[in-house]
Amino acid sequence: MNVPLLDLRPQHGELREEIIERVVQVIDSTRYIQGPEVEALEQEVADYCGTSHAIGVSSGTDALLVALMALDIGPGDQVLIPPFSFFATMGVVLRLGARPVFADIDPISFNINPDRVEEILAADAGRKIKAMIPVHLYGQCADMERLLGLSQRYGVPLIEDAAQAIGAQVPLAAARTWPRAGSMGLAGCFSFFPSKNLGGIGDGGMVICQDESFARKVSLLRNHGAHPKYYHALVGGNFRLDPIQAAVLRVKLPRLESWHAQRRRNAQRYHDLFSSFGFADDERLQVPEAVHEPQARSCATNVNYHIYNQYVIRVHERDALRDRLQEQGIGSEIYYPLGLHRQHCLSDSADMPEMKHTEQAAKETLALPIYPGLTEAMQEYVVQTIRSFYR
Repeated sequence: MNVPLLDLRPQHGELREEIIERVVQVIDSTRYIQGPEVEALEQEVADYCGTSHAIGVSSGTDALLVALMALDIGPGDQVLIPPFSFFATMGVVLRLGARPVFADIDPISFNINPDRVEEILAADAGRKIKAMIPVHLYGQCADMERLLGLSQRYGVPLIEDAAQAIGAQVPLAAARTWPRAGSMGLAGCFSFFPSKNLGGIGDGGMVICQDESFARKVSLLRNHGAHPKYYHALVGGNFRLDPIQAAVLRVKLPRLESWHAQRRRNAQRYHDLFSSFGFADDERLQVPEAVHEPQARSCATNVNYHIYNQYVIRVHERDALRDRLQEQGIGSEIYYPLGLHRQHCLSDSADMPEMKHTEQAAKETLALPIYPGLTEAMQEYVVQTIRSFYR
């Protein structure tokens, strides 16, 4: 049986005619830069996320970059980030001449550890840390209750890297609400890369926020800092969202909650299958904690505690298992095999302190297929193959 890591054909097959119609409408309109499709998507994403503003940009990377530019991050500044994430989280910091400061991850959620964040901020006597970027990794929000409190206490703006987590929710006890990823900090940054739960047919991204002045500055920066045309108040870039991507995303957005629900059901099925195959107490394999957390289970019908952009397990003999899965026609991926603090482009990486939990996760994590359209038979085949590997 062939089980790809991701298969978009079922999704696109269902939406094919509608997508083609909307793309043709953009072509016929001759509005190829900005325009009504982008503006409509911005409003729809803002409504979905519960924010006042949404600004479409060219990619998730550029969403992070323009958000930091709007904070005037530059040489001599430091930005607090986790070392276990896609390269863009660090790359945008380096591109602005700033320096990343790493806080290790929590070993259960893989998200940044608030205890380490607090230690680092408390020790920042020179107040060089000008922003923090928690990542909502794999589709589950970081501990925003703690992080927002630290942001406020130390006066450090918080930019949410929600590239993998559009629609995910987290409880904020003080407000008695479950806000969506990206809506809690100063700004939230999304990616519409095709593999995301809400993915385009190319690159795309978005910045969301509540602050009107911040939104205006991001809007300026995405278009060379110009307003009106040819008058440049700021040095920005060309970070505009393509209207064809906006049109496709507008077709998909009304289906997003349904796709989230399918991914959550698939995650629960994996958990049930692993338990039935004897992995419940097997230290060689650990499933994501959220699928069987009582808080998540009690609200699974109406809250996206985790949207499972990836379903990531911890396993012994990870690389050998991945080879076995590939031999049996099963796709998998390693997110991520090398921590950001050890990347070769970081000139002083050899002098970085040990990030114990990041380095362990880099050796043990493996993502399994989780996409909508994955069948029960496919999931049984995946778990059976893993079971046979460990016998």
